[in-house]
This record gives sequence, structure tokens and C-alpha cells, in this order.
Amino acid sequence: MKLKDKVAIVTGSTSGMGRATAVLFAREGAKVVVTGRNEERAKAVVDQIKSEGFEAMYVIVDTSKIEDVQILVDKTLEAYGTVDVLFNNAGALSMSPLQDVSMDEWDNIFCVNVKSALYLVQKVAPIMKAKGKGVVINTASVASFGAHHGFAAYVSSKHAMAGLSKSMAWELGPEIRVNAIAPGLIHTAMVDSIGGPSAVQGMIDNCPVKRVGLPEDIANVALFLASDDSSFIDGQVIKVDGGFEI
Repeated sequence: MKLKDKVAIVTGSTSGMGRATAVLFAREGAKVVVTGRNEERAKAVVDQIKSEGFEAMYVIVDTSKIEDVQILVDKTLEAYGTVDVLFNNAGALSMSPLQDVSMDEWDNIFCVNVKSALYLVQKVAPIMKAKGKGVVINTASVASFGAHHGFAAYVSSKHAMAGLSKSMAWELGPEIRVNAIAPGLIHTAMVDSIGGPSAVQGMIDNCPVKRVGLPEDIANVALFLASDDSSFIDGQVIKVDGGFEI
């Protein structure tokens, strides 16, 4: 098992990429803390993990709120005593054209997509530093490398996440490694919200593997980055996009 006896927090893990990662981390021996804002879905993830004989708990929080971040860390320490892996996966999508983006929408996207990761790292980094080892994984996007019409707030937040991940790597090493995953078109609720695969057929056509990615595709890369298999990888933003951004 690649994560035997590790404690892993996975934010935004009640569905999609986060859920797939939480389940895989548990199967690889981690004690997983599932987070999200929907208790029914969070419980379902934990129930699945426990039904397979592995360990998990859930904490219902909004990680864009600093007080909720403190609750999440406190409950994790109360239950498991430490944090070894943090996957900042919680995210939100904005589809407003540049001229129509309100300041409230802009601020919300940055709170969810960027500030939440900063809050959590500020809380868990001292724990990892004291242990002498830890891993942080952030969810960036192929939108961290380019831009698309109508996604100004989202694209900007994901560029920010890429930069923040590199800054974290510089400042938190050598004890803590920080990398980011940049998903391409992944079949999740977020993709479904913009019309599903049929609405992004052009992306599929221009992808060498000619398919939509699965949440498990992201989970597999997250496991690699969380484990010692990637011990010499740090400060990277790794595209998992089927070759779309070649």
C-alpha cells in the first residue's frame, strides 16, 4: 500500500475527482478525511470506503471560510492526530463573460479556487514541518496555461493556483513537496453543468486520445504525487488532459 497509515485530507471529495481520489487513497492505506458541503454525499463516500474495510471520516465545511478551515483541521487532529497529505481539490466554475463578471462572483471564485488552498496550507504546513515530511497537491487546470472566451474569472483563478503552487513549493521545502494537477476535460458534475461531453465535442476531437477523462484518471495521478514514488517531483503543474494542450 502506497499510503499505509498516512492521514489525508481531500477537499471537494463528495463527488467527481475528489471522491475518486478519496476512495483510492483509502484503498492504498490512508485514513481519509472527506470534506464538502453536502452531508448526504459525504456520508455516502465514507460509507463506501468503510464497506471496503478501510478508514475514513467526513467533515462538513465550506473551505472558502477560514473559520471552517480551522474546524476541518481541528477535527482531523482530534480523530487521527496528524496530517500527512493535503489535496486541495475544492473548486467552482464561472462562465460569465469578462464584461459581465460581478465583483461578488469574482471574489467567490477566488475564495473557493485559491484562498481555500492558502488557508489550509497555512494550517497544516506547521504540522507537516514538525513531522519532517508532508505532501500538498493542488487542483489547477489546463486553464492555468491558456484562456477561453467566457471564463475570465475561472481562468484567472487557475493561473493563480499554478503560481501559488510553485510559491508553496519554494517556501515549504524541503520537508513538504507541493505539486498541482491540471485536469483537462474530465467527466464530472462541473462538465455536466456546461452541457456535458456533447457541448465540448471540439475538445474531444482535438484530443489525441479522443475521449473525455474520468475522475479515476485524476485520482491515479494524485496517488502518484502523494506517494514516495514522486519523491523528486516538486513545484510542478502536471497536465492530465489526454494531450489536449500539446
